[in-house]
Amino acid sequence: MKLRKKVLAVFLCALLAVTPCSVAAAAIEDTDYRITNPYADVDWQNWEQYKANLHTHTDVSDGDDTLRKMVQLHYDLDYDFLAITDHSTVCYSWTDVQYVPAVRAAMSLRTDANLIYDPVGLTEDEYKEVTTPGNDGKTMLQVPFGIEQNGGSFNNTHVNSWFVDYGNGVLGATSDYETALSNVEKLGGLSVINHPGEYTNARDEVDPEKAYDESYSYYINKFANLLEKYPSCLGIDINSKGDGRTRNDRKLWDLLLQKVIPTGRTVTVIATSDAHRESAVDSGWTVHPLPEQSIDALRTSMETGAFFAASHYIKNAKELAILGKEIGEDLGTEWTADFSLPDPTVTEIRVNDAEDTISIQADHARTIHWIADGEVIAVGDTIDLDAYENEIGSYVRAEIFGDGGILYTQAFTLDYDGAPEEDTENNSFFDFGTIFRKLYDILMIFINGNNVLRELHEWLFT
Repeated sequence: MKLRKKVLAVFLCALLAVTPCSVAAAAIEDTDYRITNPYADVDWQNWEQYKANLHTHTDVSDGDDTLRKMVQLHYDLDYDFLAITDHSTVCYSWTDVQYVPAVRAAMSLRTDANLIYDPVGLTEDEYKEVTTPGNDGKTMLQVPFGIEQNGGSFNNTHVNSWFVDYGNGVLGATSDYETALSNVEKLGGLSVINHPGEYTNARDEVDPEKAYDESYSYYINKFANLLEKYPSCLGIDINSKGDGRTRNDRKLWDLLLQKVIPTGRTVTVIATSDAHRESAVDSGWTVHPLPEQSIDALRTSMETGAFFAASHYIKNAKELAILGKEIGEDLGTEWTADFSLPDPTVTEIRVNDAEDTISIQADHARTIHWIADGEVIAVGDTIDLDAYENEIGSYVRAEIFGDGGILYTQAFTLDYDGAPEEDTENNSFFDFGTIFRKLYDILMIFINGNNVLRELHEWLFT
């Protein structure tokens, strides 16, 4: 492309004479992209890659299986990090398992669980076997203070958080993401917005073109506003469980990237199993290249976006049609990976600022394609941004597809003369979740002002 541009410049100079030549040549100069690479600090040759599940459930809330069983399942599947994230229940320990009586009672109404409950965690010997290297050399670490916030929300206003003790026994108000996000940020934790398609009902759109169209503008602006306000909220979950409810959330991700990047931050994504039962375990996960297997290293990876979202499922017909065309195979309208085959693995990412190229090397990949503003613009292990400058906005991202699964890179953000600017219209956005939060606050004031109700509340929710 660059050679063709130079040949064209010479031809135009000869045709238009000397004075117009300088104008013509200037008009077709390559864009000078300043690429932010989230993987810039990764030492691909010396670091190991670690597998994490940042969202899963037990029978402490509405899961089918005990904490002991869920931990052992993930350990047997060679996970390196695990966050137990029960509804409105902080996971303090894998041995001394605690639960919130009111949350357990509420969840039992829809799961037919027994109200009389004795949680089952690991024994001290089992905990030591899981969390310290043994004869098998394996170790799996607990992500501290895992919880799914807003367990009492009627319309799945769910937020995952980690690293800080907040939300235990707090049911939350419907449509109110902000209370959880703001409190987690104040305490120094990290969070993410879970399976947004379940809140927006975009999960029900069979036609991907209709999902997150103009009729969803309130939701898109709401999420963009929250992400702009709370830097500790990493972003959103784009592929969880079997992908049925998240199948259109990659489109939401692209729309949020377009809105949020011009404000000075990016939108990081995760994939998880959100497993409530054994059958969903290992459906989605994250991959973290780290210098060591430690909680501090994991947190740094999450904060910087130097990791990948991954899944064994795709249920978006449009995405599958594109991938099928690239590999020359009909993938149908719902796809499940071959679990017996290895997952795609990125072995190196190189960014050449001088040449405006990004390259990805990956094992077990059948195709790699590049997305800008929600559209696939290039296929192959390298993209030359100059060749697609008319199709690129503020980012590009890559998807690595193989028979054993799919990997989603985080976005490579782009700054250049003429880059998209911030949409100031969102600065005046009103979040109706604020109303529900105020009503919830009034209820809590009433409860705390009555001695009997306060004591009952403390007994049920602590």
